[in-house]
Amino acid sequence: MCSVSNATTTTLSVALVNQTTSSNVYAYITGQAINNNNALVLLESDGKTLYYPTSPSSAGTPLAVDCGIPLGAPGSTTNVTIPQIAGGRIWFCINDTLTFLLNPGPGLVEPSVSNTSDPNYNKTWDFCEFTFNSSQLFSNITYVDFVSVPIALTLLSTSGASQHVSGMPADGLTTVCNGLIAQNEKDGAGWDQLIISSASGPLRALSPNTGIVMNPSLFSGYYADYVNKVWSQYTDKSLTVNTQAQWGNLTATVVNGDLDFSGVGTFSQPSAADIFSCSTGPFAGAPNNTAEMGAITARLAAAFNRSTLLLDSNQPENEVVSSYYSVSPTNHYARIVHAANLDKKGYAFPYDDVGPSNGVDQSGAVSDGSPALFTVTVGGANASVTTGATTSHAKGNLFIKFHITITITITAVIVVVE
Repeated sequence: MCSVSNATTTTLSVALVNQTTSSNVYAYITGQAINNNNALVLLESDGKTLYYPTSPSSAGTPLAVDCGIPLGAPGSTTNVTIPQIAGGRIWFCINDTLTFLLNPGPGLVEPSVSNTSDPNYNKTWDFCEFTFNSSQLFSNITYVDFVSVPIALTLLSTSGASQHVSGMPADGLTTVCNGLIAQNEKDGAGWDQLIISSASGPLRALSPNTGIVMNPSLFSGYYADYVNKVWSQYTDKSLTVNTQAQWGNLTATVVNGDLDFSGVGTFSQPSAADIFSCSTGPFAGAPNNTAEMGAITARLAAAFNRSTLLLDSNQPENEVVSSYYSVSPTNHYARIVHAANLDKKGYAFPYDDVGPSNGVDQSGAVSDGSPALFTVTVGGANASVTTGATTSHAKGNLFIKFHITITITITAVIVVVE
C-alpha cells in the first residue's frame, strides 16, 4: 500500500506527450487553486503562469489571456508546472483550439458534448481529471460523458515507483463505435445513436447518460424487465451491501414495493435513466442518513450498470470482474469501452470505481502521496499496457502494489453480448 501521509510539494511537474498524428494539438489545464481560496485558475499558454479570471460583467465573456498550451510535433513532450489544484482537468484539442468562456462569479463555461450550439461541439477534444493537494495526486481517465481522444496516464513517485493507465490505442474510438453498432444490431436498443459523426468519420461516442440528455426517450424501458426480476428475487431473499465504510454490511428486502434497508432508507425501482446517471430517481441524494445512503447508492448503481444483482446477493464483495456486463440488459457502452482500453480500465459510469475490497481496479486511476512526475499522453499512437503493476481501488479506499514492469502492446477486441 502506498503512503499518502507525507505532504506533497506545492507544485508538480506535468509532462504532456503528443502521440497524435497532428502538430496542431493544444492542452488546457483548469481547476480550483487550493492555496488561493479555491479560486478558479487556468494555466496560461506558457504552461507555468497562473491566470485567475475576474468576474465579468456579462455571461459568455471570453478569457482575457491565451490558455492554449501548444504541444508541438507528434512524439514531442511539453513540460508544464501546476500548483495544488482541486477539481482539475487537463483538456486536449486536436487540429483546433478550445473556447472557454466566463460567467459572472467568475464561473467557467467548459466545452460541452451535449449542447449542439457550444462553439466546441464539432471539434475533436477530450480530458482527464485530477486533484493535486497536500496529501496526494489522484487522477483518472474518464468516459463518464463520452469517448473521443485516447489519453494515458503515468505517475512516477519520488521513490521511483511507477503507475500506468494505458487508455485506448489510436483507433480506440473506431473500436467503440463498431462495438456500439454491433450491439445495436443484436438488440435494437439504440446504442448506435450514441455515435456522433463529422464529415471525416466518428467524432465521439456518448455515454448512455449523455445520450439521454440529448434524447430523453433513448433507452426508455430498457432495464424494466431486469429491475422487476431483481425486485422479485429480493422479495424472498436478502440483498447484502457492504458499504466498505463504518456502516459495514447492510441488508435489504423488498417491502411494499421498495428495496428497504431497515432503519436506513429505501429505494424505489430505478429507470434506465436513473441507472445510467447514478444520480436521479432513487439514486438522488437522500435527505436522511445521507452519507450511509450514498454508500449504498454507489454500490447498487454499479451493480445495476454491470447487471450483477441476479448473480450475486452480496454486493460488491462476491463480484467477479469476468461476470460484469455478462447478462443483458446491461450497460453495453461500459462493456465496450472497457474492452477497447488496453488494460481494460477507465471510468465508464459515475461509480465505476466500486469493486470488491482488495479487488482489481476498474476505474483507470493513479494516485500517490509523493508524486515526482505526472505524464499525460494524448493520441494513443504508441499506447501500451504495463503488466505486473496493479492498482486496486475501491471507492474511498486505495490499495496500490508495485512490481517489476514489462511493457507490451496489444490490440483491443470487442465481443458482442446477446
